[in-house]
Amino acid sequence: MNLFRFVKTFIVASAVFAFAPPLSAQSVGQIDQEIEAHCKNLPFTVPKIGVPSFPDRRVSIVEHGAVADGLTMNTKAFADAIQACAKAGGGTVVVPPGTWLTGPIKIEGNINLHLERGALIQFSNRLEDFPLIAGLDGKSKRYAITPPLHAYRAKNIAVTGYGIIDGAGDAWRYVKKTKLTEQQWKNLVASGGVVSSDGKEWWPSKEAMEGESYLKQLEKSGRQPTKEDYASARQFIRPDLAQFVQCEGVLLDGVTFQNSPKFHVRPIQSENVIIRGIKVMCPWYAQNGDGIDPTSCRNVIIYNTTVDVGDDGLCLKPGTIASSQKPGPSCENIVIADCVVYHAHGGFVIGSESYGGVNNISVRNCVFIGTDIGLRFKSYRGNGGLVKNVFIDGIQMHDIANEAILFDMYYGGKAPGEEAEQSAVERKAEPVTDRTPRFQDFTISNIVCSGAKRAMVINALPEMPTRNVTLTNVTVSAQHGITLADAEGIRFTNCRIEQNSGPTFSIASGRDITITSGKFSDREIFMQVDGESSGNINLVGVTLPKMEKAIELGKNVKPNAVIQQ
Repeated sequence: MNLFRFVKTFIVASAVFAFAPPLSAQSVGQIDQEIEAHCKNLPFTVPKIGVPSFPDRRVSIVEHGAVADGLTMNTKAFADAIQACAKAGGGTVVVPPGTWLTGPIKIEGNINLHLERGALIQFSNRLEDFPLIAGLDGKSKRYAITPPLHAYRAKNIAVTGYGIIDGAGDAWRYVKKTKLTEQQWKNLVASGGVVSSDGKEWWPSKEAMEGESYLKQLEKSGRQPTKEDYASARQFIRPDLAQFVQCEGVLLDGVTFQNSPKFHVRPIQSENVIIRGIKVMCPWYAQNGDGIDPTSCRNVIIYNTTVDVGDDGLCLKPGTIASSQKPGPSCENIVIADCVVYHAHGGFVIGSESYGGVNNISVRNCVFIGTDIGLRFKSYRGNGGLVKNVFIDGIQMHDIANEAILFDMYYGGKAPGEEAEQSAVERKAEPVTDRTPRFQDFTISNIVCSGAKRAMVINALPEMPTRNVTLTNVTVSAQHGITLADAEGIRFTNCRIEQNSGPTFSIASGRDITITSGKFSDREIFMQVDGESSGNINLVGVTLPKMEKAIELGKNVKPNAVIQQ
């Protein structure tokens, strides 16, 4: 199958671009200055993020037998060029213009993989070209597919240039019928593969379609799966396009990453990561096609990037830290600035795993156009942890399919639209554990969203409300207003909410909520309040609609739950 069109990508990637020069001392100095400027005047201190630099040594893959005809496999040529450069003390491995078909590429320490303008690294669409491994360290009990582009415990590495890295994701991914036109679906089915019994999904093979149930059965059996067991489901196990695991000093600059089997760019348990001026692209129907996913990473800056993908755009995944990392929040000191996200499930996202903890995050001056959700924070019982000190400032959103802002502690893996339809009523509290999601201390300022289904939803837990969220100068036009369920210490200052129907605020078990000034739709009901625990809801300088019952209290709500000042 080849539904993905490359034309748009080549045009964009071939344009004159200010980023991705060879890493001369001058360009390293320029990046240093840019990082310093982005890290100034933040509410927290970001440790110095050094820019990788390399010896003045250039090794071309052509010198090691690479052929740019799109037919010859160049896996050995890439490996030989990288090894030769690394053994000589490091430097730049050059990928000239041309189509370079290859299997997995491993980047060693002190190597800059540089794609010249017109270079296309085309990863093979033959699954057998990507070996099944026990993790990049060879010690995992869970087998995985070798990522097309990867590094493990490498220091001082980079992927730079003006070229394109394509993951041949169409050979790996399944496709939902609802995401294609009728003709696209007919063409896809005619190309081969199999269709699920309900006719709703296309899979590249029967083994891929049955892989999930096969692995679940093995897990239930209590027997430790062998490599051979995983091999039987290898077509279901999809790799990320680019993985950098437990690396120190990573620079991704200017390159286009596209059409991944799964997530596109994923640094894992890595520190001092710079992602600058890259583009990440795949079809909007690409299942699990995340853009950039820092996973348990610290000291990270992502700026001037463009993302247009099938799942979350810029997503933090705070999970387990490596033994080499210091104890503490797994995602910490991360700066995201001047980015554009087109299609994605969420523009900026945290979760769904949050058990590793998050601290000190800044997201500034970004544009989200056509995403399913703008700011998306998601987790669930058993997968949660402490997420705090998140500062978001200056986000422009347009044509958001669901919520402009969403906190959802009942995330279940469904599509954003399906998740958002869950009822926001009082739920039964459960015991608090170290895996209970705790989202608190968010500062959200200077947001404009023109067009959304819902302005904002907080869907938290009765045993652990979402706490201390401050929203200042937030303007949203949406079909529906703001819903707060199990929220505490929420402050709206000088916000403007224009909704087409329903109340501006629907509050269920909300406490210590303050709305100061602002402009709101002149609807029949300004606020609905439910839940016996709701209270201390303060309206300061708010002009209510001139209706007989602008505030509606549920039967269990105390009469003084809402205070007008």
